[in-house]
Amino acid sequence: MPIATSRGRHPLSPDDWTTEKYDAFARELNVIHADVKANLGSEDVAYVKNVRAMSRLAEVTGRTLIHFSLDPVTWFAGVLALSGHHQLETIEIGHSALHGAWDSLDDAREFHSSRLRWDTPIDEEAWKKEHNVLHHQYTNVVGRDPDLNYGLLRVTDDTSWVPYHLLQVAQFISTAPVFTWTIAMHATGLTDLTHPPNDPTYASVLPDKSPRTILRAVYATAKKAVPYYLYEFVFWPALGGAFWWKVLGGNVLADILRNVYSCATIYAGHFGDDLEYRHTDFRSQGRGRWYRMQIESAHDYSVPSWVSVLCGALDHQIEHHLFPRLPPNRLRELAPKVAAICERYGVRYSRNTWGENLLAALKRLGRMSLPPALATG
Repeated sequence: MPIATSRGRHPLSPDDWTTEKYDAFARELNVIHADVKANLGSEDVAYVKNVRAMSRLAEVTGRTLIHFSLDPVTWFAGVLALSGHHQLETIEIGHSALHGAWDSLDDAREFHSSRLRWDTPIDEEAWKKEHNVLHHQYTNVVGRDPDLNYGLLRVTDDTSWVPYHLLQVAQFISTAPVFTWTIAMHATGLTDLTHPPNDPTYASVLPDKSPRTILRAVYATAKKAVPYYLYEFVFWPALGGAFWWKVLGGNVLADILRNVYSCATIYAGHFGDDLEYRHTDFRSQGRGRWYRMQIESAHDYSVPSWVSVLCGALDHQIEHHLFPRLPPNRLRELAPKVAAICERYGVRYSRNTWGENLLAALKRLGRMSLPPALATG
């Protein structure tokens, strides 16, 4: 059955899209995916190990400069290096690894999803359930995709409006510096506690809101966040002795820079007026429809190759949502082929600048923060 769409967008299943056309669309995407999977091997192992080597070098450089700097310029250079380490570990390596990008490669076992220890305060198992299972399976489906309404977030007309949504642009600004900490609570379901009760337009991570379930979520959050906090903001500053304040300030700023960068990366790929948002009862009913759903639920954006590495290939958000288990270097390789297939089939493939996408996301958040009667037009 047809689905409702927001202003300015077309439905996912127009009359000219027959079952045969969807099947053909899926076959073409399956072919390029299969070609990449068949060629995964030593090149991909070398790639991720090289990124890890760059990350470790950035960490050693950053921590050394922060500890032993004698001037603000050298200290800030250390902050940038340490932030680069955090960024590479968070997205290019960690995010991809927890999706299983290198699980099939025996020579990359340290990067397998069951082994990797993520350089964030986010619990790995909780995140894999919330992100891989819920978000990626039900992308932009109201009441099923938790990423449509974590914390105060409301990004679609179909989500019930409540007064605290007036604050969601302020939420974006205030939580960007602590973005990974917010995700840590979102992954375990603690941000579910801000949702209105018994509202089917809000997707929950928690199975229920009993005290026992909430305490389990608190424990799952703390068991990863507390050691991370102690390591970055107690252990390393303690090694600085009398200059603990300089080390603490550097580590906090490096963490903030990673969080702001990651926040801008993710928001720019996920939100905007031209994306599709679907009702709770939506079912893709076939691989072709699911592929199209994923393509029309995300943005790509154009950045230099070295910036793309710091984005973890999430500047190729479309390709990531199509094939989330592929390594980031392969997503970059696939992008032109995906774009060409979309052009042949008349599927919207959005690729703008990073700034344009981020501005579109903020405008969307601003419009959705208003009561429905004021948000139209």
